[in-house]
Amino acid sequence: MDIPTSAPRPDPFGDPAAIRCERAASELRAGRPVVLRDGDGQPRAVMALDSSTAHSYAAFAQAAGGRHYLLLTPTRAQVLGLDAPHGARVPLAGVSYDALASLAYLRQAQVPAQHDAGDALDAGAVEIARLGLLLPAMIAVALTPAEEAAFAACQWLQLSDLFEGCARAAARPYELVTRTPVPLREVGMSEFVVFRGGVAQRDQVAIVVGQPDLSKPVPVRVHSSCLTGDLFGSLKCDCGDQLRRGLDKLKALGGGVLLYLDQEGRGTGIAAKMRAYGYQHAGLDTIDADAQLGFGPDERRYGSAVAMLRGLGIERIQLLTNNPSKVERLRAAGIEVVERIPVTGEITHENEQYLRTKAARAGHALDVDALILASQ
Repeated sequence: MDIPTSAPRPDPFGDPAAIRCERAASELRAGRPVVLRDGDGQPRAVMALDSSTAHSYAAFAQAAGGRHYLLLTPTRAQVLGLDAPHGARVPLAGVSYDALASLAYLRQAQVPAQHDAGDALDAGAVEIARLGLLLPAMIAVALTPAEEAAFAACQWLQLSDLFEGCARAAARPYELVTRTPVPLREVGMSEFVVFRGGVAQRDQVAIVVGQPDLSKPVPVRVHSSCLTGDLFGSLKCDCGDQLRRGLDKLKALGGGVLLYLDQEGRGTGIAAKMRAYGYQHAGLDTIDADAQLGFGPDERRYGSAVAMLRGLGIERIQLLTNNPSKVERLRAAGIEVVERIPVTGEITHENEQYLRTKAARAGHALDVDALILASQ
């Protein structure tokens, strides 16, 4: 007689694949290696240069038997003049720890004499670094069976975890943690709504201004955090102005929602943003500065924005932005954007070039010359 078996139950503590991704990102931030597998070839041990030390690098090199390499993203490889659309592996045998920074993210680095093409596991290693808000410069080695023992205590994950587990985590509804009224200067009584979800379960905040009519398209501003501009009044950008003027416009439109997303530096994190600021001070624009660090022009993602809008019962919006790409990305995620409403900040001597770069290279709908004339 057959014994009935119960259907497998979902893990009560979360998706195991997403948990492995979160733990891997945390391990990289702590300066420890992670082992990445794809089910077919050799497992890959990877460590982020951003969080490594001379001591951990020496230990990794020894465990790797000198076969380790530095992975550069396609963007960083292009900066160095390398033709590497899938990233470049630069052999590190005999390369000192001090020389790594020059190869990985410093300006005017010497072009490597030798490199190999990256692969899917290398791209996966960069994705783990992105989850951990680290520079996408990875030290890696393909492990032989004899070498696996040295990395036996490291967190491991499958390549599929990054794309299946993380996608499942991102697709789940965000938890509404709390909501409370907060009076805002110039705006009046508003409501702060805190959501939690996605990979790493970050808290995200929606600010509901007034009493928006959910039966009609709701005015919405999707604003990525900018510590320097929003909080300290940096003159290098117009983020603080857009934040405050966006709130004012939501009030003028009869109510709306501002989504304040935790993705500093166009999704690169505060540390990378400050490194990029150093390059901007030396004369590079924002896009070229990020490229030196291995990042693309815009690393932001909007899954949390979509999840919060749906958590608030909002499907149709008027989007306050100068960025047509943001409109298209929200539409692609299923949010109906019926109108784009511009929101601009004050143009200063310090941020003029930043705004011109937005218009000329990032496709923002900004007529900087007209805005300067209007302010005179």
